[in-house]
Amino acid sequence: MSDQTPVTHDLSKLFEKIKDVRIAMLTTTDEQHQLHSRPMYTLKPEHDGSLLFFTDADSAKVFEVRRDDSVNLSYSNPKDNVYASVTGTAEVNQDKAKIAELWSEDMRAWFPKGKDDPSIRILKITIYKAEYWDSPSSILSRAYAYARAVATGEKSKDDDVNQHAQVKAR
Repeated sequence: MSDQTPVTHDLSKLFEKIKDVRIAMLTTTDEQHQLHSRPMYTLKPEHDGSLLFFTDADSAKVFEVRRDDSVNLSYSNPKDNVYASVTGTAEVNQDKAKIAELWSEDMRAWFPKGKDDPSIRILKITIYKAEYWDSPSSILSRAYAYARAVATGEKSKDDDVNQHAQVKAR
């Protein structure tokens, strides 16, 4: 990261970037202290700056985050050139009211007994820091960057066509 990458404490811009990217890759540390990643469906960001997911009480990730709560989430939407990396801490809970609030019938594929399935848990990721990259995918934006580079002999600056920022939640 360059010294010129803007740093903010406002998570709303991050949430705006990832709102249409429903699947994140969650990385934890397994029993052999190796990184272990898997796709997770993002339910929603919370006002307290956390991200919520459903998980099964007996899943490996539950064991892994109870042993080491440091996690990373990676979001990628190549179609729109949006990428984000979120670092935080994970906790697992069984808040039945929150489960009922977040429940949708699509989740029945993973939890056939519905929102009252005794194995449903909420995986809450409290964001410590995040970084996102967003570059316009339009041909005009890329043409501008190319033309500027040819005309000036200089590489385009990130802020000419790209948006890159670091978010620190605390």
